[in-house]
Amino acid sequence: MNPYATPIVAFSLILGTTITISSNHWILAWTGLEINTLAIIPLIAKSHHPRAVEAATKYFLTQAAASALVLFSSMTNAWATGQWDITQMNHPTSCLLLTAAIAIKLGLVPFHFWFPEVLQGSPLMTALLLSTLMKFPPLTLLLLTSKSLNPALLTTMALASTALGGWMGLNQTQTRKILAFSSISHLGWIAIILVYSPKLALLTFYLYAIMTSAVFMALNKIKALNLTMILTSWTKTPVLNATLMLMLLSLAGLPPLTGFMPKWFIIQELTKQEMTPAAMAIAMLSLLSLFFYLRLAYHSTITLPPNSSNHMKQWYTSKTPSTPTAILASLSILLLPLSPMMHAIV
Repeated sequence: MNPYATPIVAFSLILGTTITISSNHWILAWTGLEINTLAIIPLIAKSHHPRAVEAATKYFLTQAAASALVLFSSMTNAWATGQWDITQMNHPTSCLLLTAAIAIKLGLVPFHFWFPEVLQGSPLMTALLLSTLMKFPPLTLLLLTSKSLNPALLTTMALASTALGGWMGLNQTQTRKILAFSSISHLGWIAIILVYSPKLALLTFYLYAIMTSAVFMALNKIKALNLTMILTSWTKTPVLNATLMLMLLSLAGLPPLTGFMPKWFIIQELTKQEMTPAAMAIAMLSLLSLFFYLRLAYHSTITLPPNSSNHMKQWYTSKTPSTPTAILASLSILLLPLSPMMHAIV
């Protein structure tokens, strides 16, 4: 890539995200989403590999369809109510169309099919952006319109996302696909609580973004694209591999790690809302994703590779992980003691 391209793309991503999250008018929000989509495509396709070009094409087509639906739903609402304000989404058909459009943008079930394929065709750091930053603007639109959305529809999509994200991740060996299904599963937790406690949904997203960023940066450091490469990387960065195990268990939501906090709060809030069956269902379904997190953790630290491995063992290196990786890893492991303060905020 041209050296000038990276700062332009970074500026466009920040600009698009800022426009969408700070706008009150539907056209401005749509413009921000479009800037984001066009800015990330060069990062996906920059390797010029056929798989990367295919991923960029799939991403463009799905995001274009979702943006068209966002525009159509906002125009239908403006036609019926005379309002272009994002918080005044009162027309039932418009709300339904908007929910479908944002679900496509986020990768919620049943509109999730593009997400694992696009992540698999992208470099690890681009996959990190797709899993975290690119989900923030659509999620903001859902938060702003949360009072008008259908709770039953969102709960159904959330439970389906948690089930399918866990189930389809079981048989994967590619780390990017595993993290894609992990993302779909976590989006289920965010979607189920969105209508009842938007602040808690936002806190869940923030903590998910911290944990996922830490995992992606660790995998990028050890250049691990599949389970076998994780298995043979312990000779190169033993401390980072041990930390990676803790970060993965945190993503799984095991106490006493950071990832337990949002799941604990969500189950508590759902019980308060007299949705105990939904709380039980989503807690049970998260056990599916726990399996593949445990498998990743097992490969990263707990087991040694057999001597017959086809991969050459990597030499130990004294290079330490970067400061952002260290900070994010610490946050993704050690934030549970702050639960009382977080609970007071939400």
